[in-house]
Amino acid sequence: MKKQVFNPYLPLHECIPDGEPHVFGDRVYIYGSHETEGGDCFCNLDYVTYSAPVTDLESWRYEGVIYEAKNDPLYPKFRYMFAPDVVRGNDGRYYLYYSLSNHYPDCSYVMSVAVSDSPAGPFAFHGYVQNPDGTPLTDYAIFDPGLINDDGVIRLYYGMRFDFEENPNLTEEEVIAAEMRTFRKTREEVLNTPGGVMGAVTVELEDDMLTVKHKPYHILPRKVVGTPFEAHPFFEGSSMRKIGDKYYFIYSTIKNHELAYATSDYPDRDFAFGGVIVSNGDIGYKGRRPEDRLARTGNTHGSIELINGKWYVFYHRQTHKNEFSRQACAEPVEILSDGSIPQVEMTSCGLNGGPLVTEGVYPAVLCCNLTNGRLPHGTCVHQQVPHIVFRDGDRFVTEVDDGTTLGFKYFAFRGMQKLSVTYRVTEHDPAARICIHVGGETLAEILLENAGGWHTETVEVPFPVGTFPLYLTYKGQGLIEIKEINF
Repeated sequence: MKKQVFNPYLPLHECIPDGEPHVFGDRVYIYGSHETEGGDCFCNLDYVTYSAPVTDLESWRYEGVIYEAKNDPLYPKFRYMFAPDVVRGNDGRYYLYYSLSNHYPDCSYVMSVAVSDSPAGPFAFHGYVQNPDGTPLTDYAIFDPGLINDDGVIRLYYGMRFDFEENPNLTEEEVIAAEMRTFRKTREEVLNTPGGVMGAVTVELEDDMLTVKHKPYHILPRKVVGTPFEAHPFFEGSSMRKIGDKYYFIYSTIKNHELAYATSDYPDRDFAFGGVIVSNGDIGYKGRRPEDRLARTGNTHGSIELINGKWYVFYHRQTHKNEFSRQACAEPVEILSDGSIPQVEMTSCGLNGGPLVTEGVYPAVLCCNLTNGRLPHGTCVHQQVPHIVFRDGDRFVTEVDDGTTLGFKYFAFRGMQKLSVTYRVTEHDPAARICIHVGGETLAEILLENAGGWHTETVEVPFPVGTFPLYLTYKGQGLIEIKEINF
């Protein structure tokens, strides 16, 4: 079987969300937050990175721990490192930008910087982004840095925005109090910050990579009602790319499941809304409604990168019943002749360069679609809902109830062949079965046994010839868990 890469493209134990991909030399590096699989808070682990040759995206290499939170003088007052970004300075060194936090949203008020001679680290603490007089830069909401070296001009983008100011249920005083509490600002700072403390802002840096050349300022509308950004306002996750002579600002929207973009002829103004690139529930893809999401949605954060002549979007998906075990995914995207980026769907093959082969074992947790038709959106889910979990040394899909579908996109089918499914019955129904289909009528069924543990059943399936999705739909009144499929 040929070498393949799946979504998520990193080892299944790794939770590296908020991914910023960068090509340095002949390798692509992924920088992101780092979380415990099955953990209970955001970004609680030290930074690690993986890299791959630009010509071989199937071969991701673990580069190790590149930076530890304890290296920052603010530790342990603030313990966790939120979404980072890395840029190459004009001195040839690599600079890592991040902000420390406690449990969200208790964030520090400064932007930290570390430096390394290698994009693979390790990085050493360098200082805090500062004003020309040496005081720390605290203007606006210090959150989610994005960097670009634009022909020698180093630009830092950052910020966060809630809809406090355009919420008709909040008084002016309630808005001020909310901004003070959320962003660690005084009343005077909230009232006197030009344009308000929320929103996406930018600032140029000196060659020391710490000192700002001027005051930061907004690049997107802060108040969005009546603007093209109204349906997809900026929330967090600032990221900038330059494609030809155009600037693409990629960001996470307030809808909290999608990456959108805006374009401009300038790096710091006049951005026009472009569209949505990806949603981790496929909401909006081909008109899909939020209530028809194909996976449980939650925050996402990422960017696009040109790798060996092809563009890709990097984002993350949700696992477990919270937003604290997020896994890195990627999809190829297309930049059209008019500069637009059509929204792409979530897949299981991602960086593979084509469909998966129908040979060997595939973990069930590679499913890109997982839905029972009534999935929630949000941080923590307490009701019964199908989800990916790591428990007792195994990774599998659990709480699979009647009508739940696992979708794998895409496989290169070759016609009739055997398919095995490994499952476990947790609430038995004698009539329970798994229906196998590629989007239309059922091609085969597996009748389930109450075997008291993991059990594998094999069936002959008359698959069509060609590239199609594979769907497993459970029919039954009890609950089951699904561990893997095997061609």
